[in-house]
Amino acid sequence: MSGIIGKKIGMTSVFSANGKYMPCTVIEAGPCVVTQVKTLEKDGYASVQLAYDEKKEKNTSSAMKGHFAKAGTTPKRKIVEFKYFDTEKNLGETVSVELFSEGDFVDIAGTSKGKGFQGVVKRHGFGGVGGTTHGQHDRLRAPGSLGASSWPSRVFKGMRMGGRMGGDRVKIQNLEVIKVIAEKNLLIVKGSIAGAKGSYVTIEK
Repeated sequence: MSGIIGKKIGMTSVFSANGKYMPCTVIEAGPCVVTQVKTLEKDGYASVQLAYDEKKEKNTSSAMKGHFAKAGTTPKRKIVEFKYFDTEKNLGETVSVELFSEGDFVDIAGTSKGKGFQGVVKRHGFGGVGGTTHGQHDRLRAPGSLGASSWPSRVFKGMRMGGRMGGDRVKIQNLEVIKVIAEKNLLIVKGSIAGAKGSYVTIEK
């Protein structure tokens, strides 16, 4: 499946031809360099490895320097494999945002914002217990009972409780490409995607 690595720039809004207001996300997509081509015969599966975003040589290991030199490119920060790329690619070839066109539908995966430790109301959407009767006044956001007492004398695995939230890989599917600005390597898609500004995302056709 063809794809590219990008960076989330932020959100904005546009108006469609019929005057409809549309929130959208701006992504800097590529240019990416092909740093490895895997084949069914040699590796057991076919894929294209792309690299994106410049990285200082002093912060790159010797092994990775050799890997990038083999592809004839400078060290990169982000490396992603795309299985079964639609078109044949060669080592050192550049993949740009021109891979996409207006009206295409794409799947975008990114890492969601980390929220730290959160309670059950924010993390799982609990409603909280209503009212302040019988002397209770500070339990509105509490999770309530976690289980029985004598049996099973424990809390079952998977019980929805407070804990760390966010920082997960999230894929949003079927986002429409509104505009492609090739000269600036920008891709504008309808709706929102996971991740903070400046975070890396993968865009699949």
